Amino acid sequence: MILVGMGANLPTAHGDPLATLHAAIEAMPSFGVDVVRRSSFYRTPAMAAYAQPPYVNAVIVVESALPAEELLQTLHRIESHFGRVRLVRWGERTLDLDLLDYGGVVRPSQHPQGLQAGTGPIPLCLPHPGICERGFVLVPLAEVAPEWRHPVNGEGAAALLGRLIADQGEAATAGIERLTPG
Repeated sequence: MILVGMGANLPTAHGDPLATLHAAIEAMPSFGVDVVRRSSFYRTPAMAAYAQPPYVNAVIVVESALPAEELLQTLHRIESHFGRVRLVRWGERTLDLDLLDYGGVVRPSQHPQGLQAGTGPIPLCLPHPGICERGFVLVPLAEVAPEWRHPVNGEGAAALLGRLIADQGEAATAGIERLTPG
């Protein structure tokens, strides 16, 4: 199973962030990425330390013949096609596509994490290092792929979400609002 997280909080030529996510899903087959199913879309608060508009997020299950590294590069090309410019870490964006899992492959990060990571495209790290700490990923992931298991710890998205809520309380999912059914 290949999982991709989607997010946007700036408008594009396609419209508001929700319209942009719909347009990105429609464009993916022309890049060699077929969307098998998607979660609902969710409005979520921005996680940046400064004020910015809320995001629209979703998780999609995709199929592609591309190897993981090429798929990540393709996702970056799709982001660019939709106007993504990387200026500020965790900044506003027209489209964000994160490769969350690629068939259970585990590939540790080879670059600095957190604030030291910079603003350029992030090298491949699988599973995505932010899955376990992000309610805006776990909520739609649990919806679209309840059978998925984290390739390192074996836990499903619902269990990871439960742990996140136990650790962070209601803040883990505060402000996450379903916009559309899956």
